Formats: sequence, structure tokens, C-alpha cells
Amino acid sequence: MNYRHAFHAGNFADLVKHAALTALLDAFTAGPGPLTVIDSHAGAGGYDLTGEMARRTGEAARGVFRLMAAEDAPAAFDALKAAVRAANPGGGVGVYPGSPSLIAARLRRGDRYIACELREDDHALLAGALAPFAGATAVRADGYATAEASVPAKGPVLVLIDPPFERADDYARTATTLAAVLARNPGACVAVWLPLKDLETFDAFLRRVEPFAPGLLVAEARLKPLTDPMTMNGCAMVIAGAPAGVEAPLRAACDWVVSRLGEPGGRAEVWTTDS
Repeated sequence: MNYRHAFHAGNFADLVKHAALTALLDAFTAGPGPLTVIDSHAGAGGYDLTGEMARRTGEAARGVFRLMAAEDAPAAFDALKAAVRAANPGGGVGVYPGSPSLIAARLRRGDRYIACELREDDHALLAGALAPFAGATAVRADGYATAEASVPAKGPVLVLIDPPFERADDYARTATTLAAVLARNPGACVAVWLPLKDLETFDAFLRRVEPFAPGLLVAEARLKPLTDPMTMNGCAMVIAGAPAGVEAPLRAACDWVVSRLGEPGGRAEVWTTDS
């Protein structure tokens, strides 16, 4: 696969995804352990926003740069902002922490984190980023298969499925993996990040997973109307087994992203599929 998240690190979709992720981690680490976290498409662990790939797209300038400069950002972004500051001890926003950095920093004694990455170069960077954390392991393996095989049958589990959606089967494999995880551990929480291009693709995914994952929590940040299926018009987090308390920060994060970074006609919405 040719996808490199370095082109997109720190964009609006990362803000939504990482606000959701930190809210979920807050909920799980406040409860009993040990917690197992599985990250299906972990990436490099952190990203140089001064590098050529990030500068080529300029997406971080319209995302995390604006977040860090904002005085009205909601508390839903506090954990992410703290992680960005920790990654840039000299000030500024030169490095963006990816999901692995956010997860590993919150591991408690006994918690376990499995981060999957297939690209050899990104896996090497990921392994280096996770080396200081005893409970974290970087594996160069298919994230879908690893999630299915590694989820424990009991105990608290958080699975993040965040594929690039470059492959034709990413939607199908995401749904299959979600089903397999819940079949193995019905109490698991599975958080899926999705791009929003057109409404039918999004609705088709929800229809596919609802039979085995009722009561999904869905958080949408549509930066503009879903009228051009060739562009990413927004993003969504679809969460099965969401713990109590995560809906409010998700709503605040989506509202802020759409109101500050979106275009006329954009919309933020948080809802459940059984409502």
C-alpha cells in the first residue's frame, strides 16, 4: 500500500479521531484493568509536520495548528493539546503525536497495547516510538487479522480500526473484524474511523454492522455537504460498546471542528443507531 499518514497528520479528521480516542481512554483507564488496546493501522507513531509530506498537503495548518492557536477549543481537546505540547517541548507544533503515542502514554501497569503496521519503514518508526513503554508492542502484521486473533475473550478491550480506505475491501474487512471481535468478547469496545465522502457508502456500512452491533454511537463531522464523492467531505467515528460519558466530548469536538474548520452547509451530529 502506498498510503502514508504523514501527508494527513494533524488534519481535521485526526482532531475528531483523537478527541474520541482520548475520551475512550479516559473512560477505560478510570475503570478496572487490565485493559487491552489493539490498533489495527497504527502508522508511524508520530509525525514531523515540518517535513515535505506534511507541507505538501498543508492539512495540519487547517487542523492542529488552528486548534493549538484557538482560545475557544472545548475540554474534549485538552488531552490531545497536552500531548501535542509534550511532543514539542521547545514550543510550536512541529511534531504531531499519532494514536500510538496517545495510547501508550496512558497505559497503566498491566495494560497491554498491540499496534499493527504493515509498512516496513513506518513499523520501524513505530517500534522506536513504543520502545519506552513496557506494555506496548509494535507488530508488523495485518491489523484486521491481528485484532481478530488477539482480542481476549474476557476483560476490558478497546479496538481502534482506522484503515486508509485505499483498498476496495477495507469497508468489508472493517465490518468483518468488528463482528469477529464482538463475537469473541461481547463486552469489547470497537471504535471505527470512517471518511465521509457520500452518504450511501456511509449508510451501507452502518446497515452492514447494525445486525451484530446494535446501539452504535455515531459521531459525524461533515465539513461540507456530501455532494462530491471524490473528496473527503468529513469524517465519522462509529463506536460499538461505547462506555458511558463519551457522547458529550464527542459532540463538543465535532461541533467545534465543523464550526471552526468547516464550510457553509457543514453539520455535526452525534447519535445512536437505536434511537
